[in-house]
Amino acid sequence: MGIGMERALKDKKAICFFVLPALIWFCLIALLPVFQSAGYSLLDWDGIREAKFIGPDNYIKMFGDPLFFKAIWNSVLLAAASVFIQLPVSMVLALVLAGGVRGENFYRNAFFVPVIISGTIIAHLWMKIYHPSYGLLNMGLEALGLPFLEREWLGDEKTALVACFVPMVWQYIGYHMLLFYSAAKSISPEIIEAAQVDGANRFQTAWRVIIPMIVPMIKACVIFAIIGSLKSFDLIYILTNGGPVHASEVPSLLMYKKIFISNEYGYASAIAIFIILECLLFTFAVQKIFNRIQKD
Repeated sequence: MGIGMERALKDKKAICFFVLPALIWFCLIALLPVFQSAGYSLLDWDGIREAKFIGPDNYIKMFGDPLFFKAIWNSVLLAAASVFIQLPVSMVLALVLAGGVRGENFYRNAFFVPVIISGTIIAHLWMKIYHPSYGLLNMGLEALGLPFLEREWLGDEKTALVACFVPMVWQYIGYHMLLFYSAAKSISPEIIEAAQVDGANRFQTAWRVIIPMIVPMIKACVIFAIIGSLKSFDLIYILTNGGPVHASEVPSLLMYKKIFISNEYGYASAIAIFIILECLLFTFAVQKIFNRIQKD
């Protein structure tokens, strides 16, 4: 590091000079809309006519709405599926690739491809898979002699939610895999070799050496997975639009409907504020849990 850079890092005025533009931009595009939504959540407003101040009535209405709690429960289930299914699969793939396999670069890129594909394309792809007449899933079940398992996956109240979860979990496996892979690759080879010299096999090396050393990355991935699940929207919107009978409703989709269908801007803003607070709460909880793990 050059002498000039060292002086700049010690100069508080220089730090403020470089940080201030980004801070202003962040406040304009992130914090300001949050405060605006908080203000709207205290209004009875349809977006056109004059707004009426009603205080916390929108929040009282929200917490008294069974559909809202159903949407919250669905998003929590998705978060659980992301943490306990998506992340373990990503971890296994990352450890296998980081351990050195033939075609490592090919598999790494192949697993990451779904991440860069538009959510709209992913949704339409899985709609074809789930189609009751010519969908790959039902045709596969029929070919296996299991026609009694065929159903309208996205149109059945019992299966719609799980059918939405599958592509949502699948799409981001490659994303978390790449993060875990990068963290594992950053570990010094000498540490891995020392464990192997001591007699540790690949599983023991992964469990007792690699995973404990990439806990900060695991924490980041858990936070990303939970927040992504709590604010999920696009795939469910295209696949089921929250149906049938609100079986796959999630908070972001409910907020969208309240704004653009019911014209309840105040109520929708209250839902938006709840989603923000919910994400912050889960982030804080995950931070606390991992801080305790790292201390132990």
